[in-house]
Amino acid sequence: MKRRLAARMTGTVVAAAGTVAALTMPAVATTQQPATASPEAKASTMLEAMQRDLGLSPEQAQQRLHQETTAERADQLVRKTLAGTFGGSHYNAELGKLVVGVTDKASFDEVREAGAEARLVDDSVAHLNAIADGFDQRMKSAPSEVTGWYVDSKSNSVVVTTAKGTAAKAGDFVRSTNTDADAVRVVESTESPRTYADIVGGNAYYIGSGARCSIGFAVQGGFVSAGHCGNTGDSTSQPSGTFEGSVFPGSDYSYVSSSANPTPTVNGYGNGNVTVAGSQEAAQGASVCRSGSTTGWHCGTIQGKNQTVRYPQGTVRGLTRTDVCAEPGDSGGSFISGNQAQGMTSGGSGDCTRGGTTYFQPVNEVLNAYNLSLVTG
Repeated sequence: MKRRLAARMTGTVVAAAGTVAALTMPAVATTQQPATASPEAKASTMLEAMQRDLGLSPEQAQQRLHQETTAERADQLVRKTLAGTFGGSHYNAELGKLVVGVTDKASFDEVREAGAEARLVDDSVAHLNAIADGFDQRMKSAPSEVTGWYVDSKSNSVVVTTAKGTAAKAGDFVRSTNTDADAVRVVESTESPRTYADIVGGNAYYIGSGARCSIGFAVQGGFVSAGHCGNTGDSTSQPSGTFEGSVFPGSDYSYVSSSANPTPTVNGYGNGNVTVAGSQEAAQGASVCRSGSTTGWHCGTIQGKNQTVRYPQGTVRGLTRTDVCAEPGDSGGSFISGNQAQGMTSGGSGDCTRGGTTYFQPVNEVLNAYNLSLVTG
């Protein structure tokens, strides 16, 4: 059962008038002192933030974290065993379990044995990733109205986001790539992605003469952050260090060496911090929380993987898409699911008053790129 190339309007991201226009310029870190988080942002724990942002009771938040931990284990198992028939996976909050797409009914029993729900889909995740990678190769020919694309396991498709009223242009681009258009959805959106370099996520650090950005996670010998926060060789203070490596655009990560004492914690902007236990990747649909010194602690869900974003400063590939709110300056800050580090804030659309879309750079990519060890507790 093949899908048609579809165009839909989404109204989930609405930016305040004038805000986007002011922040789509190349990112620069702010020289202002970190702002005090609002009372709403001062959730003392991940559970409290989940209750606030996901509309859950304390019992529901506890149950969801437990179910997501079980789902993550099932996800790791089926990814290894299904091979070419794996059609993607996502956490279904209503079912409280992982839903796994397979291209062959013969794999249903294998999925069920792993504790997940199986469903038949048209395309393998390898096929969808190949489509997204093909768009990456042809991005120069994409209309300027197209803001990015990502793999959506829930719909078993590659979603191409484009400005309102430009679905036809985006559809022409999709067809020009000679890809499998039946596996692509064009979605009109009010998104206007930009980086968040002028706000710190997690704790603040300062670049050069006083501009600041955000610490993502502590690693042995320093910390990781967003690539657009600084260039290789730039110095930092509070904590003091040096950018040993930085990639942006293409990817959006950096490694800062520092003699400061590393801790396995993420600032919860309340009565308790979150201890990082590892960096196991969470499934699409799982809850995820973000730490930022301007907007505090906010939670939402993972909406898609392998997101390509066309920022004004350049295109970044391989990001993860979320509906967690953020604002300019949250760049580099920590994204965490349960106690597992997920990534560092890259950019997005909207704000924490109206909501928005935010992308993060998966942390494992920078750990592998520089052979770094995450500090865990």
